[in-house]
Amino acid sequence: MRKSDPGEVLVSGWSRVSDSTQHVTVTWPRAHQFYTEGGRHRPLLFTESLRQGLALLSHAVHEVPLGHRLGWESVDFSVDPEALQATSEPVTVTLLVTHLSVRRRRLGSAHFASRVEARHSGLQLGAAEVHYTTHPPVLYDRLRGRYANAREAFALAAPPTPPVPPSLVGRTHARDVVLSPTGSAHGWQLRVDTGHGVLFDHPHDHIPGMVLLEAADQAAQAAMGRPVTAVAFDTTFVRYVEFDRPCLVTAEPEAPDGLGRARTRVEITQDGRPVFTSTVTTLPR
Repeated sequence: MRKSDPGEVLVSGWSRVSDSTQHVTVTWPRAHQFYTEGGRHRPLLFTESLRQGLALLSHAVHEVPLGHRLGWESVDFSVDPEALQATSEPVTVTLLVTHLSVRRRRLGSAHFASRVEARHSGLQLGAAEVHYTTHPPVLYDRLRGRYANAREAFALAAPPTPPVPPSLVGRTHARDVVLSPTGSAHGWQLRVDTGHGVLFDHPHDHIPGMVLLEAADQAAQAAMGRPVTAVAFDTTFVRYVEFDRPCLVTAEPEAPDGLGRARTRVEITQDGRPVFTSTVTTLPR
């Protein structure tokens, strides 16, 4: 799970249902410094929960060595906004994880496709399908080239650029804003603050996927021009996103989904090439 702050570890245990299915137990705090806003948990708390759960199971069930590096290829998830209401006490979330496929590759890499269903307090919280890969250090370092050393790559990040107004992106504090203005109504620069204790808990060799998902959430909020709640993300991680060059975030409306819910396509580019895409579905808040 690669968390240096024990307080940011959400997973508290797991149990085996079958060779392909496990339960993971996650504890959500009454309020989280980053993932709780205005008395509600943000949908990315679910994503962080399943990220930690899948990392645990890759080691505990699939015997992937701790030194291997896990990276997402795609994640398609949805949440029930009614189940995100914060309570006066911590809640226990149960993740039912089913591994749809496991493909071992030459030289020690492995590809996984997993389905996750989450419940708490008798409520269906959310569901996700995640495709991800693990690489042994020698192969990962070869893939990352001159960025392989996390501390050196992390140190390349420029000071954070000015944030857009927090209210524009559904935030209270400027420190939690990951977009900077560019002068375009539907375009922003990705704001990278490596001093943020949650998004950058430890040095990374590339900008983490959770930062990109947060940018997609905030861009969809800004593009809608009114308070909304993101309830689904259909996301592809195209390539690694580097610290040493700026990224452009754009948001454009898409046709509503089959339930009539608004959708926004968010794209992040670096050096003129797409590095991340997500279709974000929202409901009025």
